Amino acid sequence: MTTPANNRRLAWKLAFFAMAMIGFGYLLVPLYQVYCTRTGFNGTTGRIDYGDAVKRKVDTARWVTVEFVANVSGNLPWEFHPEVVRLKVHPGDLVLTRFHARNLGNAAIVGQAIPNVTPGEAAPYFHKIECFCFSQQPLAPGEGKDLPLQFQVDPQLPTTIGTLTLSYTFFEAPGVRADRRPAGDAARG
Repeated sequence: MTTPANNRRLAWKLAFFAMAMIGFGYLLVPLYQVYCTRTGFNGTTGRIDYGDAVKRKVDTARWVTVEFVANVSGNLPWEFHPEVVRLKVHPGDLVLTRFHARNLGNAAIVGQAIPNVTPGEAAPYFHKIECFCFSQQPLAPGEGKDLPLQFQVDPQLPTTIGTLTLSYTFFEAPGVRADRRPAGDAARG
């Protein structure tokens, strides 16, 4: 037989369980991002401080080919390409290259680049020191911009990996397009 005390206890347990599940749901995204960054899962690259990068020993006996791919999402009227499509680097070297983006549209747009490294097992060994993908990139109509990328391939990269590909896809940053106003504002003029 249930009593009011048992019912209250059960209600508190269920409320606690529901709150714990909501909290867990909110933590999933940041936990997944940390997991991807640490393990390179899903081609996620790492970030390294310049001071830490210069302390690494360069493996001059080995070459690694780094290929660059640039894409834009289907609805973004931008031109986007790497300065060079392929570089041979020594693991441990600090490498600086550039990409170029141009807004071909007639409205100011803010873009965000999403990186990916393949093969996936190489991702934890590809470290970015400076990258345009760390922040959103605003471009006025017709404006072009050189976007720097400074990186290092970790000397601990497995010797079975001789080539890796760094690809970027630019997307329009949601809700940040400079020429748009909320729908209610358009009617007001």
